[in-house]
Amino acid sequence: MSEKIIASVGDKQITIETGTLAKQADGAVTVQLGETIVIVAAVAATKAKEGQDFFPLTVDYREKAAAAGKFPGGYFKREGRPTEKEILTCRLTDRPIRPLFPKGWYNEVQVQTVVLSADGENDPDILSIVGASAALMVSDIPWDGPLGAVRVGRINGKFVANPTHSEMKESDLDLVYVGNETDIVMYEGSAKEISEADFNAALKFGQECCGPLIAAQKELVAKAGKKKREITLKIVPDEILAEAKQLAGDRFVPALLTPGKLAREAAVNAIKEEVGAKLVEKFGEEKVTPFVINDAFYYIQKEAVRKLILESGKRLDGRTFDAVRPISSSVGILPRAHGSAIFARGETQAVTLATLGTGDDVQEFDSYTGGENEKKFILHYNFPNFSVGETGRISGPGRREIGHGALAERSIEPMIPLENYPYAVRVTSEIMESNGSTSMASVCGGTLALLDAGVPMIRPVAGISVGICTEYSGKTISKYQLLTDIIGWEDAYCDMDCKIAGTEKGITGFQLDLKLRGLPHSIMAEAIEKARVARLAILAEMAKTIAEPRKEISKYAPRITTLKINPDKIGALIGPGGKNIKKLVEESGCEIDIEDDGTVNIFSVSAEGMKIAVDHISGMTAEAEIGKIYRGKVVTIKEFGAFVEFLPGKDGLVHISELANFRVKKTEDIVKVGDEIHVKCLGVDEKGRVRLSRKAAMEDRDKEMAAKAEPAPAE
Repeated sequence: MSEKIIASVGDKQITIETGTLAKQADGAVTVQLGETIVIVAAVAATKAKEGQDFFPLTVDYREKAAAAGKFPGGYFKREGRPTEKEILTCRLTDRPIRPLFPKGWYNEVQVQTVVLSADGENDPDILSIVGASAALMVSDIPWDGPLGAVRVGRINGKFVANPTHSEMKESDLDLVYVGNETDIVMYEGSAKEISEADFNAALKFGQECCGPLIAAQKELVAKAGKKKREITLKIVPDEILAEAKQLAGDRFVPALLTPGKLAREAAVNAIKEEVGAKLVEKFGEEKVTPFVINDAFYYIQKEAVRKLILESGKRLDGRTFDAVRPISSSVGILPRAHGSAIFARGETQAVTLATLGTGDDVQEFDSYTGGENEKKFILHYNFPNFSVGETGRISGPGRREIGHGALAERSIEPMIPLENYPYAVRVTSEIMESNGSTSMASVCGGTLALLDAGVPMIRPVAGISVGICTEYSGKTISKYQLLTDIIGWEDAYCDMDCKIAGTEKGITGFQLDLKLRGLPHSIMAEAIEKARVARLAILAEMAKTIAEPRKEISKYAPRITTLKINPDKIGALIGPGGKNIKKLVEESGCEIDIEDDGTVNIFSVSAEGMKIAVDHISGMTAEAEIGKIYRGKVVTIKEFGAFVEFLPGKDGLVHISELANFRVKKTEDIVKVGDEIHVKCLGVDEKGRVRLSRKAAMEDRDKEMAAKAEPAPAE
């Protein structure tokens, strides 16, 4: 039986319906905003796979060309591997729902979103999150929801819920907010230097918008929800866990406080191996499996780390809770890169490279659901195995790499004046060492590389991650400690990774991931303030290396000259089938971009090639000036005169009577094809043909030479 609920969010309505489509799924809903519709279905395996020791959640999101009334590109006319937009939306949907599954439940779960209709204005990504929550709520799958999700924009100082793509063009904020009934669960997005106070206000606005969506889902569950299935949790037996704690004893804390990531891991693993062997000896291999050992030690390590922080007031690396790890940086480290930098914070190190490109390097992509279809600034993030001292599969970028790169990209982009900057810009971040917050290191290193490349950034950008360690009394946080600039183990064994990037004036990028069910807004406001203080300190350190863009770009970067021509001349410049422009590109070695408004951007690494291109375009698009003398080439001989190319691609007639100051019987007596001669423009006839004179040019030049030869008058 079909059930439909409508939720009013701001001035828009979101419809959630179940019971019509995908009825064999454990839970399925359609979610609609405007004429954008998605189907979200959730299915969980009835039992865990043999030997399964982790929670296998798969979240998939796909956009279909048919949803927008289009054909897919490519030979097969079929959608292929997921696009970057689809991957990022998968992550956007996955991150808020994952912490709400029962700990110790290892049945495989799949949550799939398919875009069925796309109106080009309302982005389906928010609907995917709402749909995932609603599908899990009406299913029999154990899950501690519901969640609400909303995109928050700000137009003319006013917050807007779920703005359209057209509205977003006027917005200085793009915030995706996910919340439960009272608290923050997740957020991410970008802004144009929004203040901390305004950012907190945007979060509260997002929370208000989640209320109607949560209420709608509860109503839907009451009408069509299934009873949650009974489950069995896979946990370490109490007696084995108690024995492991006893065997580890007091050695664990000193091991955790070992300086250096690798030395700390080695010290802890030595205890783990010893205790694991004794547990097997006492309880047998059937009871003490590798899963039991790993899970027991995860619990012990987590408990020990949290006690150190909350009871002893200590961090693993000896810092105070507000301290940023030591920072070092340098620029201009790679001779052929257009800009390069090394940025290190503690044991996290990124090598970043900036590349300037032409209009041909702008990234173009299909956008079935509306919004931008090209990117002029790109940041790519790479995380090799050696950065953590491990081996593993070597492949292309995964979801994590794409997500981290996108976060760094949207953090930096607001500070690059792309509308007025002629170059396409790419930054690559190569992670050399990792011990927490590599995405924020990429923001810092990327900024330094861009400044080194001479990119005219409005202001430098830096990023920092803030964590939290909590203690609960029932479902309420009774004790907590915020941690500035978290390391890897603090991320793994504590409860939050809150990344915030920005300038000295405000926030430009942000992303929150929680292991908690939610976090109160009051605590989040504290974290945001700690991020601000740390960000300013990092910016001050970066300024010691390079404080502003270099005045000159690399000698290996393409130079650019911009010309403005009459748009009516574009066709002549390009030529039939692109003949003229192709020839010019070949002769000059330049890349030439022509815009519809008559703007011509010429890119070249050669001064000589640039001159050839500029002279040719200037000449080809120039208008003949009456009375001006030109140096031209004879291209055609006729009985009545000679045609002379006096501007690139533009001919004029020198009548036989204008070839010389005496009567000329045959044109060939004076000039031949290929001769270069000076001619004067006499005018343009009624048919637009240019009249030239060699005779008049010679007379003017003779007068000029005579004037120069006259002796100076005596004083």
